[in-house]
Amino acid sequence: MQLQGRTVIITGGASGLGGATADMVVAAGGRVLIADLNEATGETRATRLGPSARFIRTDVTSEVDMQRAVDAALDAFGGVDGLVCTAGIAVAERAVGKEGPQPLDHFRRSIEINLVGTFNAIRLAATAMSARPPLESGERGVIVTTASVAAFDGQVGQVAYSASKGGIVGMTLPLAREFARVGIRVMTIAPGTFDTPLLAALPEAARASLGQQVPFPSRLGRPPEYAALVRHIFENEMLNGEVIRLDGAIRMAPR
Repeated sequence: MQLQGRTVIITGGASGLGGATADMVVAAGGRVLIADLNEATGETRATRLGPSARFIRTDVTSEVDMQRAVDAALDAFGGVDGLVCTAGIAVAERAVGKEGPQPLDHFRRSIEINLVGTFNAIRLAATAMSARPPLESGERGVIVTTASVAAFDGQVGQVAYSASKGGIVGMTLPLAREFARVGIRVMTIAPGTFDTPLLAALPEAARASLGQQVPFPSRLGRPPEYAALVRHIFENEMLNGEVIRLDGAIRMAPR
């Protein structure tokens, strides 16, 4: 699927990986619906991108909010051709810490936002995509979700985050198999350590140390590199039902 003239919903599209993806889609001639909780950043990005972009405040865990985002894309651009899920949180907390067991609500919140929020976006966007007229190949849509290398080699303190991202990995193939009948492909990207707002609060020395742990290139990943892979997934029809690590060959240490 070429992005020219296509409409893509991006959850978490105000900044970071999602923001770079929004920029890429518009640069490729597509249109974006930015669904994010950050109103100031989201509105600013949509304004900068011009008439090919819209922003709507969206809590991905809310059925009402997510359906409103899909409806906004339909109203503004006439259809939904793609979905990129980048909304999520990363919280470091041990299952049993110095002050006792991890509060169950903390674990539940990571699962609710990262995993349930991703599924919520998928089920609603896929419904809209399935109503689209197919391309000559039969393709109707493309869905790209975001897991993490923590799904495979999570560190101490990442149990909730790893569980949520492992769930995204686990959804990829069954969703691709289910949606094959309507021509919707489903792929997942598992980024390593990327220079996003989640890492921005760390001291520069800590950020440099994280980058040096990457075999090559020995640096943090750049959001446009994530966006470039998203574009390739859209354009390469044989990519379906798979998880791609985008990590510079890093394998995370236990801690």
